[in-house]
Amino acid sequence: MNSKDLATRYVAVWNEADADARRKAIEELWADDGVHLLEPPEEIVKRATEIGVTATLEARGHAELERRVTRAYDEFVAPGQYEFVPHGEVAELSDMVKLRWAMVPAGGGEALAIGIDLLLLAPDGRIRTDYQFIEA
Repeated sequence: MNSKDLATRYVAVWNEADADARRKAIEELWADDGVHLLEPPEEIVKRATEIGVTATLEARGHAELERRVTRAYDEFVAPGQYEFVPHGEVAELSDMVKLRWAMVPAGGGEALAIGIDLLLLAPDGRIRTDYQFIEA
């Protein structure tokens, strides 16, 4: 799978309505022990700092990844308000793929959120580590 196909499939999984198809896509995209690391929102970082810990938002393995993707789907896509779309060019360097996405109103419109994901690939081409940053 080339980097553009990977990026297209990655963004599509967050919009997938069918739970079985979503689960299968997750298994095809991420390695068995794949990790999704999300940059924590500022309020979580602040609270963690207040209590002397580091805030880390992580989903590891297919079951946790499925919960993470399903939670985002249920919150943003299922109600029919938003969808995730590719945003900008995809870049690949060795075993790393960089992609951007946007959350837009269903049917089009201005982005409400823009994110960047850095995907470190396993030797089989699946995602080993997914670093996600919300830019706007």
